[in-house]
Amino acid sequence: MTKEKLLGSQVQHLLSNLSDHGTQHLTEVETDLVQTSILLGEAIEKLGASFMAIHEAITSQQQTIDLLLSGSTLTHEIAENLKARHAEIGSHVNAAVTGLQFQDMTGQLLGRTVQRVTGLREVLGGLGPSSATISQSNAEEIIQTLNTINQVLEEQSLKLESALWKAVCQTHMESGDIELF
Repeated sequence: MTKEKLLGSQVQHLLSNLSDHGTQHLTEVETDLVQTSILLGEAIEKLGASFMAIHEAITSQQQTIDLLLSGSTLTHEIAENLKARHAEIGSHVNAAVTGLQFQDMTGQLLGRTVQRVTGLREVLGGLGPSSATISQSNAEEIIQTLNTINQVLEEQSLKLESALWKAVCQTHMESGDIELF
């Protein structure tokens, strides 16, 4: 194979690797952002439902209290109603707190996304200084430099992928440990 063809092959291999690895990491960024959006949507929905249920339970409890304040006598039924509303409010507050736990998971996803973008920038940034010496070299040195760049690109991309391939987890919740993805 002539040096020109070998050089062309190395440049094509480098551009192909750069495209593949860049696309792979950007797809992961996109996936994490979509998952973050889904989590936030679910959390907001859960919080909204919890707050509305809390409001309804408090309104019902207040009606019972108003009945007592108007001079009604405390009956067993009224006392049980107050206890039930108290328990219901506690349950809805716990559901709201669970909804707030989604913040931790979305924080993990956003952190992983930032790390992936930073890592990709570092991988791409590492190509700059290496490629600057190419124009001052002969064909054999250019081929060797391109080989080195390809190896560095492969290694850095693999290192980035293995460092970020972790599930997003939520621990220490009242409902137990959750591994999201």
